[in-house]
Amino acid sequence: MGSTADFRNGMVLDIDGQFWSIAYFQHVKPGKGPAFVRTKLKNVLTGAVVEKTFRAGEKVTDVRLERRPVSYSYTDGELYHFMDSQTFEMIPIAGEMIGKAQLKYLKENMECEGLVHDGNVLNVELPFFVELAVVQTDPGLKGDTAQGGTKPATLETGAVVQVPLFVEEGDILKVDRREDKYLTRVSK
Repeated sequence: MGSTADFRNGMVLDIDGQFWSIAYFQHVKPGKGPAFVRTKLKNVLTGAVVEKTFRAGEKVTDVRLERRPVSYSYTDGELYHFMDSQTFEMIPIAGEMIGKAQLKYLKENMECEGLVHDGNVLNVELPFFVELAVVQTDPGLKGDTAQGGTKPATLETGAVVQVPLFVEEGDILKVDRREDKYLTRVSK
């Protein structure tokens, strides 16, 4: 058990049997009335985001989630199968739980983090930065520079990101998957 005074970003709470991670919180002391804490909570399983207000000092149940390395093996259409790097067990997780935003960057043998509670993997998080090959993009023209503009490029997982004009098919790019943003070219 904890209270609103213990809040910090990333803290996981058990609210009505569901696990919610604190994405943002703010202690508010209005001129009139009691103090309260305004929060944005993200559901650990579904990724849904809600806003919730707590009374200052209100008791909450905090949950300790362990992070364990897992690697992606394969999909059978509905379930995505990951191998626990410590126990070598196969862990099936529904695509809806992982989320479309992450799935478009998932490739075989990718090392990810499993969120574990009571020995069970609840969800999987991909690394923030992924390195993927470009499989389709328009050819660049002579004189294209890094500041010259952007064009769409399709990566090996099917994700599409805007890249500088000098990027060619076969290049390996480092991409920030949270923002669908090109960072740098790793190799040609």
